[in-house]
Amino acid sequence: MPAYGGVRRSRQSGQRSVKIDDFAGGSAGSAAINFDRNTTSRKGRDNTMIEDQEALDLAADWADISQGLKKDLGPQLHAQWIKPIQLGAFCKETGTLDLFLPTEFSANWVADRFADRLSLAWKIARSEVRQVRITVHPRRRSMPELRVGAEAPVPVRAPATPAMIDTALSGLDPSLTFAEFVSGSANVLAVNAAQRMAAVETPQFSPLYLKGSTGQGKTHLLHAIGHAFAANKPGARIFYCSAERFMIEFVQAMRSNEMIEFKARLRGFDMLLVDDIQFIIGKASTQEEFLHTIDALMSAGKRLVVAADRAPQALDGVEQRLLSRLSMGLVADIQPADIELRRKILEHRLNRFGNTQVPADVIEFLARTINRNVRELVGGLNKLIAYAQLTGQPVSLQLAEEQLTDILSANRRRITIDEIQRTVCQFYRVDRTEMASKRRARAVVRPRQVAMYLAKVLTPRSYPEIGRKFGGRDHSTVIHAVRLIEELRTRDADMDGDVRTLLRQLED
Repeated sequence: MPAYGGVRRSRQSGQRSVKIDDFAGGSAGSAAINFDRNTTSRKGRDNTMIEDQEALDLAADWADISQGLKKDLGPQLHAQWIKPIQLGAFCKETGTLDLFLPTEFSANWVADRFADRLSLAWKIARSEVRQVRITVHPRRRSMPELRVGAEAPVPVRAPATPAMIDTALSGLDPSLTFAEFVSGSANVLAVNAAQRMAAVETPQFSPLYLKGSTGQGKTHLLHAIGHAFAANKPGARIFYCSAERFMIEFVQAMRSNEMIEFKARLRGFDMLLVDDIQFIIGKASTQEEFLHTIDALMSAGKRLVVAADRAPQALDGVEQRLLSRLSMGLVADIQPADIELRRKILEHRLNRFGNTQVPADVIEFLARTINRNVRELVGGLNKLIAYAQLTGQPVSLQLAEEQLTDILSANRRRITIDEIQRTVCQFYRVDRTEMASKRRARAVVRPRQVAMYLAKVLTPRSYPEIGRKFGGRDHSTVIHAVRLIEELRTRDADMDGDVRTLLRQLED
């Protein structure tokens, strides 16, 4: 493992128990591997010893990977998300390795943000690992109760400072704050509304309805509102949940005859944040209870923020009364991030990676080609940097194209080389036939090289394929053109401006 160093394995004769504390936090996260060789039958002793050794090797690999991630992510992120991971079973037949987390929220969070990094690290450590599954520990799948202050027992803990929010009870992700949210023209209305909702003063609108397609930042804003409100109003009781969790809690309360307690707990919060509200549709009893919850919170001056992937009017199967309540406040639309915002997001995220160098042309390439949603954009950057760090390779345009094939292909509009040649010729006022000609006049060569560069950036074609579209030129000629334009863009403002203009024309 180039980036994480050699795998450390302790092989003490007769060792019966191994506990890796480097990546385990408390009883929920420790990877304990225990063997009792005294009770092992002689017939199965050899198989047991093999299994024991395999378990030891697996634990040692995980300890090494965990330490590498600690260096990359920093001690705070590592302690919060990587350390609680518990090593599960490895199936040789399928090449599947299970990693367990104590809660559904943490499992989903780690899967969304670190799945590629963890998978890549394991594949480098063990070639036989083909898939890494991140899931909730089988013994911890039960849904925790909604809790409000002293109304439910909580573990004994050191008292928090007044402004601290109890993330274990509120469901908030400590990393999703306003400071980490990058704003731009696409989301400025939603950001301003979110900050108003979190302010000390009572907002002029309530509820706040955040509307946006998948991966545009709705969930981030919900968490940011909760954190800011907790800081502005010490002691405030805040709860974040998905619509799915609301329904699960509701059904459990009905089955256990605890509806009175459920209602009291839920309506005792000062702020309720509900994500993916579209999933509450079509269930009459749940809608009715949610409607009563909204009315109770609003009449008590409490705050409610919901998020969905569509406008209230587009929620099929929603009772008219609930639709009216959801629409009575402010509906803030989060538009897909434009090119400028995507650049800002990538540059902001780079601050998390310390000294990792990412060339400007790579940032530009990612910002232009990964345009469906912010989640894919950030995921692409994370995957690229993780691969570069783990393999010791520098981040480059070529590496991005090789390692992000799946993301890029899903985002690219099918721009053709013919379209690129036509656009470049119009821009430079060059006859289209010059793209395939043998002329070497500067007025012809430079536009041809720009067209080759754009063909590589905007299409999935290989160097030989591009060469054939430019009069049957050799792939080395295309490589030279791509590298030359990349280099010129870094020192020639006019060339960089030309390329940016052409990119806008081709992608609009």
